[in-house]
Order: sequence, then C-alpha cells, then structure tokens
Amino acid sequence: MKILASLMLALAAAVAAPAHAQPYPNKPIRLVVPFPAGGATDIFARAVSQKLGERLATSVVVDNKPGAGGSIGSDIVAKAPADGYTLLLATTSTHSIGPSFATSKLPYDAVADFTPIAHVGSAPSIMLVPNSAPVKNVKEWVEYARKNPGKLNYASSGNGTIVHLGAEYFKAQAGLFLVHIPYRGTALAIPDLISGKIDVLFDSLPSGLPHVKEGRLKALGITSAKRSPLLPELPAISESVPGYETVTWFGMYGPKGLPADVVSRINTAVNQALQDPDVKDRLARLGIEPAGGTPQQFAAMTDADRAKWKKIINERKLQAD
Repeated sequence: MKILASLMLALAAAVAAPAHAQPYPNKPIRLVVPFPAGGATDIFARAVSQKLGERLATSVVVDNKPGAGGSIGSDIVAKAPADGYTLLLATTSTHSIGPSFATSKLPYDAVADFTPIAHVGSAPSIMLVPNSAPVKNVKEWVEYARKNPGKLNYASSGNGTIVHLGAEYFKAQAGLFLVHIPYRGTALAIPDLISGKIDVLFDSLPSGLPHVKEGRLKALGITSAKRSPLLPELPAISESVPGYETVTWFGMYGPKGLPADVVSRINTAVNQALQDPDVKDRLARLGIEPAGGTPQQFAAMTDADRAKWKKIINERKLQAD
C-alpha cells in the first residue's frame, strides 16, 4: 500500500507540475474600466486592448464597472487576486484627485492597494456647451456666467473626478458661481448637455470631440496649456483664464503584491502596443498622447500629480461631496 501511495503522489506531482510551470498569461485578462462605456477611459481601453492582447498572446476583455467617481471599479481590482488576470485602467480621477480629498472615503488606498504597471497616455479636456448657449468663446461664457451667478450648472463624471475638479478649478480661476451636477460618467451627461439641461461640461477630448464634429455641441476651449495640434483652431482656455490647465492621465495597475515578472511582462506588452502604428494613429485621432515607460516612472508621475491636486483642493477648500 505504501508503494501504491507513493506512486500516486508521484503521479499527482507530475500532473500538477506543468500547470504551475505554465508561463503568464495562460487565460484571458480582465481589464476593468471604472467608468461607463463611451467615456474617455473606455474609448482608450478599447483602442489598446486588442494590440495588448496580441503582445500577451491572450485576449484582453474590457469590463466596465462605473460608479462613485471610478472607485467601484478600482476597488474590484484592489481586492482581486494578485495573479495578473484582473487589471485596472485608472485615471487622474481614481488615483490622484479622489485620494487627495481630506473627506475621501474611498474603499481602497490608491498607493498601498495597487501595483503600478505603466503610464499609458494623457489627454486634455475640452469645454463643451450646448449649441443654444448665447456665446461664441470662453471669454463670452465667463462674462455670461458672471451675469448669472448661481443660475448656471456644470456636469461631472462624479464627485472627486478630474471632470469635477477641472470645473471647480475653472470656477476658482475665473471667479464664478456654478452649480455642480454629478453623473456616473460624462457619457451619461452628454444628452442633458445637448438638450440644454446642463450648461457646461469639461469632457475629455476623446469622448467630447465626436459630438463637436457631428454638430451636436460647441467647443469653446481646450484645457491644455497650449493649443492642441489636433485642434489648432480651438483656443486654450488659459488664453482667457490665465494659469488654467488640466490634463487627464491614463495608467494601468494591478492589485498589490503583483509578482515582479508579471509586472514586467505586462509593462513590456503595453510599451510595445503603444508603439504600434495603428494604435498611435487611433490615439492621435482621439487626441490622446501615448506615454509608456517603466512602472517606477509611472509611480513617480502619479505621486507628483497627487501632490498637485491635493494642494489645489486644500487651497480652494473643495470637498468630494
């Protein structure tokens, strides 16, 4: 019996060994997008997921988990197994601005609960207004808002998001009184903006530009420090509101404790995907600048960005709720 038991143990070990030795990845990867389909983060994810999957020799499935300013989807990844099969496409909102609020009640720690993998891109936003708005440019809109204090509103993709803070920063710089109307994502706010129920939205270039090109909305300005090569005719908001600038970054994280070899494998695949001509072309048309680099560079960038927004939040005495 002892001999038979030994043989059975040896056989079990022989069968199990190849399974443990299988290289990463050996099954589909879930890429959680913490915002609704149709928004900038979703558009970005779908632009790179196919090429990323090709580099990793598996499928990368985009899974939208919106709500609470991106914290619901982010928390799903924070609590996922650290095996590389559940990743997060995070943004300035989820990992720079949200955690910077003193009143923040996020269910995760933006630093301790995640493993940084790669900075994948950055994009400015555009100031969108309904076609019915009685203005032609940022200067006229500011004057219009000053004549109607408290009567105009702005939409955001949720409390504590880059869309929320970008608008609040604009309010502070221009000296305006606007009412905040939070949504679960900018894609959900667009219909109300088109109908005129919402007065202004600082939406990302990828998700906002198509509505401008199709004539459904008017773009008054861009949030980058200078005009974008993609829209050279669109003034930078800073030309009318000096010092104003906001840019959204997109980055990939895994849960804390992600093995170094898995991080390296994904990071290499991300950098390769971002250099693919098709991906670069798609991102350029969306107004997104590919990034790339090492996990360490990504972590340093987010640390600096978090400090910037924390300073602004404290100076303006802003709150997430």
